[in-house]
Amino acid sequence: MNWIVFLVSAVTAYLVSGLNPAIILSRLIYKKDIRSEGSGNPGFTNFMRVFGKKYAWWVFVLDILKSVVLSLVFGFVFEKTGTASRVFGVAYTGVFALLGHAFPVWYRFEGGKGFLVNLALIFFLDWRAGLIAFSVMAILLFTVKYMSLATMAGLLLGAVALIFFKTETAAVLLYFGCVIFMIIRHHENIARLLKGTESKFSLGGKKKASESVSE
Repeated sequence: MNWIVFLVSAVTAYLVSGLNPAIILSRLIYKKDIRSEGSGNPGFTNFMRVFGKKYAWWVFVLDILKSVVLSLVFGFVFEKTGTASRVFGVAYTGVFALLGHAFPVWYRFEGGKGFLVNLALIFFLDWRAGLIAFSVMAILLFTVKYMSLATMAGLLLGAVALIFFKTETAAVLLYFGCVIFMIIRHHENIARLLKGTESKFSLGGKKKASESVSE
């Protein structure tokens, strides 16, 4: 029974998280593929820069919603079946949700970087760590205005906070793995940050997209 729970959660999380709202909405509404526009990254920030904010927040909400549903369902399943703790179930499922988002079979394995997956996930591991991560991200985003820096710093500090809140060790290790994976996928952004050429984020709508952004 336990191995079935592990298998079903992994496959379901991978397939569901692989459904990308930015790609779907860009095709349905604008008859374009977001991966061929702006920075080419299929996520919230690039969608907003290319098409404006009218439908961009739908991308944000739907990306978050995928992780919320997966965390709720499989956290419950792991706990009620006695497979593992709820927190471990959430973290385990989150790993495969992140892989599905980054390497979706639906789109020739071309996906995003996992920012929103990790953001939703940490709130289900410990809401206090989630608030810390979100607060750091918001402060950096509205001061230095670098989405990539805000994303990496906020989620990394959130992962550290999980240790201080005594979250289950196995779950913390899995989440740290998710954050490190996301940071590695930001290697181009990191190089531009060091060179001082990284583009800044704007909530104002359309903007030239010269960076590979955070989702």
